[in-house]
Amino acid sequence: MGRVMIPSESPPPHQELPPIHRDEDDGGTGDVGYLTISTTCPHASCLNRSAAATECCGGALVPPLNFAVVDAGVFRSGFPETANFGFLHTLKLRSIVYLCPEPYPEENLEFLESNSITLFQFGIDGRKEPFIDIPGDKIIDALKVILDAKNHPLLIHCKRGKHRTGCVVGCLRKLQKWCLPSVFDEYQRFAAAKARVSDLRFMELFDTSNREL
Repeated sequence: MGRVMIPSESPPPHQELPPIHRDEDDGGTGDVGYLTISTTCPHASCLNRSAAATECCGGALVPPLNFAVVDAGVFRSGFPETANFGFLHTLKLRSIVYLCPEPYPEENLEFLESNSITLFQFGIDGRKEPFIDIPGDKIIDALKVILDAKNHPLLIHCKRGKHRTGCVVGCLRKLQKWCLPSVFDEYQRFAAAKARVSDLRFMELFDTSNREL
């Protein structure tokens, strides 16, 4: 079974993830490489059909809400529903970083188990502003998992893929040396009218020199 660990115009130019922690047995060259995301069923009879037309295993492959590629082997989204499992299967995920405090649904755990996906859970309260302090320690712990290539391909998600996911990705972008306006622009593309001043301030003040990273 998947092991449970408790402890969003054109995007800015692509930048590589900062140095990531690798073991010697992490594969030949240790390169993560880029994934080709299939929008069609992996079954041979469906390989040449579009996502809209594909009907296999109960229907078309549907990405989760607010799904996007963050970087090589790293994705983000809202909470995956059962209708999204076929799409997630094509990503060949090794790990999921879950940013909500609520227990993971049983059907999602079954999907993880059947696909040997590890679940890392960092329960961050999602209440609206006025927002109590964002738990920086949990953000750092989540980033440690994301920066470790052994966990890739990896999906980061909260409920809607906006605020908690946006904060984690924003802090990752700062580690990638993105300028603050680009960090904020990406966050606001997913949060839209629901952007939170507390999130923006947290990302602005995030210390990229933290020795734990």
